[in-house]
Amino acid sequence: MEEPARTQRVRVVLGDMAPTRRTPPVRAELDQQTNVGEVLVRGLVRAQLGLAVRIAALVALTVGSLPLLFALFPALAEVTLFGVRLPWLLLGVAAYPLFVGAGWIYTRGAERNERDFVELVERS
Repeated sequence: MEEPARTQRVRVVLGDMAPTRRTPPVRAELDQQTNVGEVLVRGLVRAQLGLAVRIAALVALTVGSLPLLFALFPALAEVTLFGVRLPWLLLGVAAYPLFVGAGWIYTRGAERNERDFVELVERS
């Protein structure tokens, strides 16, 4: 007769637990609101503000230069397309895609700034 196959016994030990996660030093600085954490957050806010100022300046210069353009070249102000004068078309129709594009660019830049900040915190 054949002997039945023996199964191996497995010993379970409770002491083999996964190592505990340590809080990274930078994250601890942020959580405890120390001077270092405050400087890091201030840097993020400064980056976001700089991006907002640049985008706002670009939009203001673009839309704000239209009256100057029409003052320098009065013949452009008399041009009519689809029965509407060019200044009204530019300010009433063409400005909105500019605003949407500026908002899209700002959102992508702000998300990039935040992603860079999170990578800095996670990496340290």
